[in-house]
Amino acid sequence: MKITVLGAARSGRAAALLAQRDGHTVFVSESQPEHAVSQSLAELRAAGIAYEAGGHTDAALRADLCIVSPGIPPHHPVRRAMEHQGTPVIGELEFASRHLGNRMVAITGTNGKTTTTALTTHVLNAGGLRAVSAGNIGTPLSSLVGTVSEDTVIVVEASSYQLDTTTSFRPFISVILNITPDHLAYHGSFEQYVESKWKIFAHQRDGDVVLLNADDSNVARAHSHVRCTTAFFSTQCEVEGAFVRGGDVVFRQQQQEEFLMPTRRLGLAGLHNTYNSLASALAARTLELRNENIRDSLSSFSGVEHRLEHVRTMGSVRWINDSKATNINAAWYALSSYDRPIVWIAGGRAEQNDYPALDELVQTNVKAVICLGEEADTIFNHWCTTKRCEKAHSMEDAVQRAQEFATDHDVVLFSPACKSFDMFANFEERGRAFKEAVEHLS
Repeated sequence: MKITVLGAARSGRAAALLAQRDGHTVFVSESQPEHAVSQSLAELRAAGIAYEAGGHTDAALRADLCIVSPGIPPHHPVRRAMEHQGTPVIGELEFASRHLGNRMVAITGTNGKTTTTALTTHVLNAGGLRAVSAGNIGTPLSSLVGTVSEDTVIVVEASSYQLDTTTSFRPFISVILNITPDHLAYHGSFEQYVESKWKIFAHQRDGDVVLLNADDSNVARAHSHVRCTTAFFSTQCEVEGAFVRGGDVVFRQQQQEEFLMPTRRLGLAGLHNTYNSLASALAARTLELRNENIRDSLSSFSGVEHRLEHVRTMGSVRWINDSKATNINAAWYALSSYDRPIVWIAGGRAEQNDYPALDELVQTNVKAVICLGEEADTIFNHWCTTKRCEKAHSMEDAVQRAQEFATDHDVVLFSPACKSFDMFANFEERGRAFKEAVEHLS
């Protein structure tokens, strides 16, 4: 079979190498110039895989199957041309999953995916299972094919981009954390975005399990479309699954209840992390881990890089890197996570950001706003009449201005509420730049 892979970044490269190992004739087509993806292309050359860079030619269309990288949207001209000529188009997640069976825990949501994926992997390993993380968290699923044992549980972070191009993806356990507007330019509408999230359970059947956030209407209403066992998690009501009652985490199955632990013992602070912890605990319980192992591992987990990551304490001022907060909802969680005054650094590239949704939190919890990137003027204009606001021209400048504003026991919170692409390649690069600037403070 002739397979074209669109995109030579991590997932595309991994899919190409896997397709070649399967015995297919592989061609990789990359829109970026060769120097921008030189490391990936060097690996393809070493494997003897044909490629083109700097644009897509007609050579890319000569394929029996097209594997698209996650960032290539439905309206991309080559993807459209493939579909028009009848060539099946799938994503790397779909392609890899066909090799791995369904011993997967797949996790999606607008926010919290990475934290919950890492936390679930931690809980499963601590409980005696063998588990690895893959997917949107950074390790392409394709790279695990042939390298993990059959008894390994693969915990997959699944983005809407990845799920959008699935046709048979079937995890044993699927989890939907929350759904709020995001990536609308890619999906075309909020309802299409919701439907892409729901595809995580589209091919599950008897014997599989779906875990849904009962407190999120866009998640909970998926229940009527599920064709396998459903359990819920909630902080607001008592449900079949996992919930919070009087400050305690409780499991309930067929009206039988088991106390797990007080929420104050959870290793991750904040309401959003209570949801993440409930989802991880319920997934672990579904895999029949012992409550004491779940309890201990939830208490010991300290978080992931770029998500409410403690960088440094200078005097009594805490510096927090939340670069992964690429939308308003993620910033809302961050701004609600501290009981100290916040000096907030925000900005980047926005996608119809609803800043008024943060007004109440900003008025209550924020003492000053440092505005950065393409959205600096918009953020400044929105809050400058009620809060002290300043515009910064670089990350270093933003950090220095924040240091001037911060006093004893404040939190300096870098939670951009925006994408990174105006100034940085991705949120990881942006987070590293913030941490480096903070480490250079004196």
